[in-house]
Amino acid sequence: MFDALSERFDSIFTRLRGRGRLDEKAVDEVAREIRLALLEADVNVRVVRAFINRVKERATGAEVTKSLTPAQQVIKIVHEELVNTLGGTTGKLAMSSKPPTVVMLAGLQGSGKTTAAGKLARHLKSQGLGVLLVAADLQRPAAVEQLRVLGRRLDLPVHSAGDGVPADPIAVARTSLDEAARLGRNVVIVDTAGRLQVDEELMDELRHVRDAVQPHDTLLVVDAMTGQEAVNVAESFDQAVGLDGVILSKIDGDARGGAALSVKEVVGRPILFAGTGEKLEDFEPFHPDRMASRILGMGDMLTLIEKAEAAFDKTQTAKTEERLRKGQFTLEDFLDQMRQVRKMGPLQNIVKMMPGLPKELKQAQVDEAEIARVEAIICSMTPAERRDPSVINGSRRLRIASGSGTTTQDVNQLLKQFKMVQQMMRSVAQGKRPKMPIPGL
Repeated sequence: MFDALSERFDSIFTRLRGRGRLDEKAVDEVAREIRLALLEADVNVRVVRAFINRVKERATGAEVTKSLTPAQQVIKIVHEELVNTLGGTTGKLAMSSKPPTVVMLAGLQGSGKTTAAGKLARHLKSQGLGVLLVAADLQRPAAVEQLRVLGRRLDLPVHSAGDGVPADPIAVARTSLDEAARLGRNVVIVDTAGRLQVDEELMDELRHVRDAVQPHDTLLVVDAMTGQEAVNVAESFDQAVGLDGVILSKIDGDARGGAALSVKEVVGRPILFAGTGEKLEDFEPFHPDRMASRILGMGDMLTLIEKAEAAFDKTQTAKTEERLRKGQFTLEDFLDQMRQVRKMGPLQNIVKMMPGLPKELKQAQVDEAEIARVEAIICSMTPAERRDPSVINGSRRLRIASGSGTTTQDVNQLLKQFKMVQQMMRSVAQGKRPKMPIPGL
């Protein structure tokens, strides 16, 4: 989402690092470029003005003028102010001491509200909580069925109209509390109706649902693609029903970042979660400090580690590490590791989280189709061939290529690259410095 803004900041800071001492004129110039970058990212004008004023005030102070590395100090200031603009600290749901905790989701139609309900349910279930999904959106066709499908995928119950419950959103919401008590569920997530735009009918329904369930958390699902218009939507919902936080959906799209950088400072409600893709697992708590680091191209190692811990099977990883130490890395191990990495999400996003990588590598497009092609080739091999690729002769290569829908040249290329990786692994196992199998090095 922040690619364009990150590029602008990188350009600004590259020129800044080439300067020695920074005088007031230089600070004004940097501030002007940052202002333009934020406005182009569709950040709210009030937020931009306040942000620039804070940066300029600090950048002309003693912490910069007396520093031996003024450029680094300015970058540090911009990072800290970005963190403040994004919310400062990581927010959390207000969990009730007396279950169930009720979370009501609101938002405009098309914001990804029902999908966000499923993602939030999966996130809370992974923390050991018992979740009940409530289908109180009776306006959009198929909204109830969509939530039921998500419930089946997550193996979670869904409370909806029928079996004595009237086809009325207030009745569905009210009876959900009794259903949660009956099933022993300690979190209730209520999916409410949306509209194409804010209107009084929508707000009346939300107020009635809110009064029926008395939610501990009222969260607005905001489409990041709407830019700073999301701020106007958030203000309307906050005035009507009172918000406790925001879920930012679709941040993996081509949005410029205006919503994320504006909503907290203007509305005063924190972003609690962010949807990072289409899959149910593409959902994470919103950490202002980590997001600020991503925007400034500093990577996000903590989120990367958390994704790895969630995706990797510890037992299998331990076995693979043991084989690596013995220099016994096989195509089966390679396939297993590749599949576990893919569980972490789109590889392009993973690369961007790695700190210290050159800009060219972070901006390079990762061909997911190529990864799938490699997986198909390995899957077309027999177990014996995966364990010992040296047995793969010409006829076997032809069979593997035919079975994977590729060419023998593709198979040859994979086997050649894997042989180089094996040699590198053996060097590591023997305590030698490996020669990196990278062309040109």
